[in-house]
Amino acid sequence: AREFERDPALLVVGQPTRGVDIGAIEFIHRQIIAMRDAGKAVLLVSVELDEILSLSDRILVMFDGQIMGEILAKDADEREIGLLMAGVRKEAA
Repeated sequence: AREFERDPALLVVGQPTRGVDIGAIEFIHRQIIAMRDAGKAVLLVSVELDEILSLSDRILVMFDGQIMGEILAKDADEREIGLLMAGVRKEAA
């Protein structure tokens, strides 16, 4: 919570809801959304697909240290994200 109070221009959060209760998860999500809506940059690193889909504008998927793909959250498909997470790149059309 103290990181949100500093009003940073960029917030980098890794696994922000790991090991916290549902009330804390909701608080953290509200804070991340408020920062995004205020025009702040938020880099969210998470393995929680639901969290990623609900909080992100853009999703970049990494596998073995490489970016496998970038997807707009509004166009995100769980199957496509899962394949990218497994190291399968989408074939060029």
